[in-house]
Amino acid sequence: MAGLAKPIKKPQNRKITDQNPDQPHKRPDQTHKLIVSSSHLVSEKAVELSEVEYGLIVASNAFGMWIIKAMSVALAEMEQSADLGVLDILCLHSVNHRGRAKKLADICFKLNVDDSHTVNYALKKLVKYGLVQSEKQGKEVFYGTTKQGQALCMAYRDVRESCLVDEYAAFDGGSGKPNAASLSEVARQLRLLSGLYDQAARSATSF
Repeated sequence: MAGLAKPIKKPQNRKITDQNPDQPHKRPDQTHKLIVSSSHLVSEKAVELSEVEYGLIVASNAFGMWIIKAMSVALAEMEQSADLGVLDILCLHSVNHRGRAKKLADICFKLNVDDSHTVNYALKKLVKYGLVQSEKQGKEVFYGTTKQGQALCMAYRDVRESCLVDEYAAFDGGSGKPNAASLSEVARQLRLLSGLYDQAARSATSF
């Protein structure tokens, strides 16, 4: 009938994906299938980033497990008992670094921890166990390791030397000469990636 308006069709929500999740995650110039943890996050613009992220997840969890086990052995060697988590151990080594007292802000900055409350709590635990001591200088509080804390750090070093460093030295076909240059490059790339993710986190706050 004349005069009747045609119904307006609502736009359909289209699911946009970078690539078919059932297909191997490859770029045209890649010859291997990438190992990723979340296929729905893979983007054709940066396929390799998903592979790196999976590596970071696995490595960070393995590193966390390692330092807790190593510290447990070090504590047992010194006949001590302390319930220390990953951040607690990182804070202890950071405070002991170069034998200089440090402020809370310095420790947070070095460890790249945004939430200072978690570091502050870790430091209080370390003070409670007699591993770290605090000293107020003016308006600032500085933290340093006690003799007990220093001894524990060295016991941890011994465990690390035996269980980790010796294994690392055997990487290169048992020659005892690992490719230090390539590993240093990995460390440099990780620092660059941390800057990338820091910037992405700041961008996400205003997204």
